[in-house]
Amino acid sequence: MIRQEIKNLAEKAIKELQKEGVFDKFEVPEIKVEQSEDKVHGDYALNISLALAKIVKKSPMEIAENLKFQISKTKNNLFEKVEIAPPGFINFFASKRYLQNQVEEILKQKEKFGSLKLGNNQKINVEFISANPTGPLHIGNARGGFCGDVLANVLEKAGNKTFREYYVNDMGKQVEILQNSLEGKEPAYPGLHIEDLKKRKVKDAKEAVNIILKEYIEPAVKKMGIKFDKWFFESDLYKKKEIDKVFDFLKKKNLTYEKEGAVWFKSTEFGDDKDRVLVKKDDKETYFLSDIAYLKNKFERGFDCLIIFLGAEHYGYIGRLKAAAKVLGHEPEKVRPIIMQLVRLIEEGKELKMSKRTGTYIAIEELIDKVGVDVSRFFFLTRSFGSHLVFDLDLAKEQSEKNPVFYIQYAYARICSILRKAEDYKQKRANSGLLNDSSELDLIKQIIRFSEIIEDTVKDYQIQRIPQYALDLVRAFHKFYEECRVIDEKNPELTQARLALVKATQIVLKNTLDLMGISAPEKM
Repeated sequence: MIRQEIKNLAEKAIKELQKEGVFDKFEVPEIKVEQSEDKVHGDYALNISLALAKIVKKSPMEIAENLKFQISKTKNNLFEKVEIAPPGFINFFASKRYLQNQVEEILKQKEKFGSLKLGNNQKINVEFISANPTGPLHIGNARGGFCGDVLANVLEKAGNKTFREYYVNDMGKQVEILQNSLEGKEPAYPGLHIEDLKKRKVKDAKEAVNIILKEYIEPAVKKMGIKFDKWFFESDLYKKKEIDKVFDFLKKKNLTYEKEGAVWFKSTEFGDDKDRVLVKKDDKETYFLSDIAYLKNKFERGFDCLIIFLGAEHYGYIGRLKAAAKVLGHEPEKVRPIIMQLVRLIEEGKELKMSKRTGTYIAIEELIDKVGVDVSRFFFLTRSFGSHLVFDLDLAKEQSEKNPVFYIQYAYARICSILRKAEDYKQKRANSGLLNDSSELDLIKQIIRFSEIIEDTVKDYQIQRIPQYALDLVRAFHKFYEECRVIDEKNPELTQARLALVKATQIVLKNTLDLMGISAPEKM
């Protein structure tokens, strides 16, 4: 990646300047390379000079001059030129030759393009959805479902081994309320599925849980295009005495105490904001005790990192989960809770809260039936986890370029159509050196950003940049298609070069859609 090359050059330049005595000795800080927003300032910008100003006691512009001079000593064909701009940026302009060569590289790598080795083959558990097994999955559950699945795809693309897991909370208060629902007592769950269970004379909550899983939750998950590696039942932690073992472990470590008839865990000693109850005064274990046992179980299965998607109401769980990891002897950073904010469904400017099908909330299957799984996935991926999501049902139903999914898939179908029409040119070797038009070069720049998108998303989990990238790539392709005639019988060499670029675009767009779990139709 050209961005990584810039980082390497900057780090090498700093170390050389330290050797020469121009800079004092210091630990080189993290070097960040940003994509330039304005073409005037090149393709990539380095702002390390501003970060070094206080350390080396020179002005950012002077530091930038020193670094530019040092970088210019390295012979490479990556850059057309390197410039300095106030207050101390170093701007890099990618060379045509480098960009042209990338087309050949993508054609060589095909679906492997964008694959990285950032994860050192880490084994990562991604637990998501994990909705209570007391009713159908609603659109709020779906957000974590799609996002968890796509994050797992990205982590795999970066060289990790991911394991998708659904935690079935088949113990505790929600199962008691489900039992009440079957018996006509309060508090109870509403919904047509409860009426159906009553008609079928289901008496036991455990039986009801199995029916809800098999007839409501699992079919919805399948319809969402998600395949879990494991459905983990909370009841198994009790059957295998793992709850008791964890409780005994904490007591032996002198990490529990009794207060107001309950047993508490000294979680503040491990960074939590307050101590937590493990066993209530009625002798019932809390969810937190089973959460600790579940964390222990995951670590014992050899996972290096645990990503856990949680609903907006679970914000307080972050501190306690990290405290639990610490007491179990693991780095708190290995536990990475992700809080998903709420979803609002809008139709004709009004919010939909009730469903005709379920009688209560909007089930995800109902939404998929209305707009399809591709549109559902894309729309749920477009906002950061911490932002509320407004799902515009009218836009989602649009079969025009107003709908971003239609716009992207139509572009892919157009690319396939171009390549079908160009069968005669397929066997000829392309001369990518003929790709000199600004729209051609801009398209290549977008294509090679794919690896950077993967790298950035692995670091911060902000998967909303993937659908945005797909849109940016398609816009660049449309601009190229409008400004450059792809098939020109009078100029077969240029035609071949442009077809190679179209093929490279097809490969990267398909890779992007695959990451999102969205289909790539060859005809529309």
